[in-house]
Amino acid sequence: MQASQQKEDIRNEQDIIRLVDEFYKKVNADELLSPVFNDIARVSWEHHLPRMYEFWNSLLLYTGSYKGSPFPKHEVLPITPQHFRRWLELFAETLTELFEGENTVIALNKARNIALTFQAKMGLLESDGEA
Repeated sequence: MQASQQKEDIRNEQDIIRLVDEFYKKVNADELLSPVFNDIARVSWEHHLPRMYEFWNSLLLYTGSYKGSPFPKHEVLPITPQHFRRWLELFAETLTELFEGENTVIALNKARNIALTFQAKMGLLESDGEA
């Protein structure tokens, strides 16, 4: 039996680039998400990926490099809770394949919070029937 390889935590900008690149490879291959990014939003990947590096560098490494407001670009898209679930599944899968540690957990929690916040602002959260 081969010992499992120890993964390292997200430590620097190169780790962020690796995470973002691998995640968006999955997004581009995904039947549900790829059409939203490529056909509807018509994402310019050469522009989007560096913005995502800045975004995640700011969130995880506190670089302050991201300037902007991501929500307005998302609120106009025809997306459902299923899209958010799939986005989170792919993000979590990518994280756990590549990294482990405190920043990895923080990244997943931040992604969950982003998905919840966007869905709440878009009126997509289902009520549980409680007041």
